[in-house]
Amino acid sequence: MRILLTGGTGFLGGRIAARLAQAGHQVRALVRPRPRPAPMPAGVETVAGDVTDRDSMRRAAEGVDAIVHGAALVRMWVRDPAAFDLINIGGLRNAIEIARRAPGCRLLYISSFIALGPTDGTVGDESLTHPGEARNDYERTKAAADRVARRAAADGVPIAMVYPGAIYGGGTLTDGSIITKLIRDFMNRRARYLGEGRQRVCYAFIDDVVEGLVMALERGAAGRGYILGGENADYRSLFSLLARLTQVPEPRRSVPFWLAETMGRVLRWRARLTGLAPVITDEVVRIYRHDWAYSSDRAVAELGYRITPLEEGLERTIAWLKEQKA
Repeated sequence: MRILLTGGTGFLGGRIAARLAQAGHQVRALVRPRPRPAPMPAGVETVAGDVTDRDSMRRAAEGVDAIVHGAALVRMWVRDPAAFDLINIGGLRNAIEIARRAPGCRLLYISSFIALGPTDGTVGDESLTHPGEARNDYERTKAAADRVARRAAADGVPIAMVYPGAIYGGGTLTDGSIITKLIRDFMNRRARYLGEGRQRVCYAFIDDVVEGLVMALERGAAGRGYILGGENADYRSLFSLLARLTQVPEPRRSVPFWLAETMGRVLRWRARLTGLAPVITDEVVRIYRHDWAYSSDRAVAELGYRITPLEEGLERTIAWLKEQKA
């Protein structure tokens, strides 16, 4: 299959590019022009362009059988919030229009668990729709993009959606490597609980997600969404596992949500004045107040998706971080 991949230089995207090429597909990665282009895996062709420029995407997509659209702005803050709309929503709209006008071209959209909304006290599935109240611009625009994708599917565009959980594992560390960086911080005794640490998260091992994406591309049904997740665990359980695997004691201190939000608000105001990206914002802290627990049963049943046990995935991630001396 001839495939155009967007977002191939990201934490997940680089692994997807390598796996698709390994599976025998002809992969063309759309990359933004830059003085020193990011290296791509062997066998992956690169073409200059930008998801916000429909003409460059259309040229890059000539002759392909499928578009895997993974490009997104994954940050807690940028100076101009309109960038989230331009990339996360506008980029998907461009991919949809190209797929709509290219006979036989299917589209696989890589969304996010956050697009489905919080699951406080329950375990969510693909039937969820975001309730509308978003905590930051990333969540807001991913939820809006999900609505765009579902409308396109209803209109007959050959699009399937995948919703990875909170991804962890080895790979290029970027702004999207939140859980891997948390594991690194734990190993370096820098991790802290927010609140009581009882909020549940769907942890997805990156190897599982990559395999699930290939499965969704090759056998996923048009118009269907698939959660590519893993075990649901609260932060107490996560840190307990990490303590046993690393012999590093669990954090004794926790940061109350109210204090973390206050600090995050100050840092966000400072960022507006200085342009320096904050290490945390009050908006992100509000995300941590909720459960984000999901079931991958549909992907297991329809795609053959497999879930690596959390303990095994953490063990492999710890080994990778030690090898990288991260």
